[in-house]
Amino acid sequence: MRKLPPLAAVRVFEAAARHGNFTRAADELGMTQAAVSYQMKLLEERLGAPLFVRSGRGIALTDLGRRIAPQVSGAFDAMGEAFATVQTESESVLAITAPRTLATNWLAGRLGSFQLAHPDLAVRLHVGDEMVDLLGGEADVGVRGAPGPLPGHCCHFLMRMPVTPLANPAFLAQHPPIRSPADLLALPRVSNHDDWWDLWFAAAMGEAPATSPPAGIRFDSQILDGNAAIAGHGLAILSPPMWQPAIDAGLLVQPLPQLARYRNGFWLMYAEAKRNQPKIRAFRDWLLAEVKASLRDDPHGALVPLEAARA
Repeated sequence: MRKLPPLAAVRVFEAAARHGNFTRAADELGMTQAAVSYQMKLLEERLGAPLFVRSGRGIALTDLGRRIAPQVSGAFDAMGEAFATVQTESESVLAITAPRTLATNWLAGRLGSFQLAHPDLAVRLHVGDEMVDLLGGEADVGVRGAPGPLPGHCCHFLMRMPVTPLANPAFLAQHPPIRSPADLLALPRVSNHDDWWDLWFAAAMGEAPATSPPAGIRFDSQILDGNAAIAGHGLAILSPPMWQPAIDAGLLVQPLPQLARYRNGFWLMYAEAKRNQPKIRAFRDWLLAEVKASLRDDPHGALVPLEAARA
């Protein structure tokens, strides 16, 4: 363990030695001259030797003070350089974390416009469904699915997660017409054990089917489910805002109008301490505008606030 004197007193000594004047040291540090004198007294008592002597109307360093002053100033310079490097990197890099489906199907294709608007800011996107510690600095901002704001974070609601069955038109053409939710029970469904299916059937029919779903392809990712549906392997229960390009291209269609809304919504989150950082404000403003633009007239009710949707 290092045996250091109080760093507040050392900081005062370094400024006073550099200026050769307690008054100018006090001005630099935002302290009173009496506070500077008090800190010097504490430091000299700790060392058991004087660091300054009176010289006319001013002060001068003692032999001990002259011997240690360059080393103390050098140490503060080294610390200043270390923290400046960290601050420069912090100001020039934006670390984002987002879940797989949103990051892959929605965010990644749009980040280029943010990068073009902020060419001096390097963007790093971490993709994963695990919760990243934003308060601990593991990322600057996170887009996360949650039922509401998280304590200790600045949280901005982005969109809900409306869910509905989607399928490739060619797949639908090979099967009997779908006229009601019950018709889906006889058709191949991708990841048919996904609880989103129960959620949708309960919303569309009043209750989830009592029978177990038939065996079929099962994935652990909405990305894989959606791509399997595009390939014609069955109906997939998906969130349309995450698949709008495929819907616009006619690769996926919604056979029935019924929608369900998952209990979680997507939120932009970051630590309260970062709320005034320029890079955070820039990304927040860009993302909120991008969400509204991407949902256009919001046919699936993704912009309905969580509380309003529960009412």
